[in-house]
Amino acid sequence: MKEYKVKAFRFYQKGFDSNQFIVESEAAIQATLDDYVSKGYKLSSTTSGDSGMVYLFFEKDV
Repeated sequence: MKEYKVKAFRFYQKGFDSNQFIVESEAAIQATLDDYVSKGYKLSSTTSGDSGMVYLFFEKDV
């Protein structure tokens, strides 16, 4: 049996520096990945939507 989790992020650019936006977004996603992996989950899928939405789908065996 598997347990599933979904994590949704909404990113928006706060200023004119697109590089800073990318760095902050990557850091937030990496922190979430590290947290879920430490709990035994693995990333099973990702998708993105309108308005800066990013969805991470995790699963683990229970």
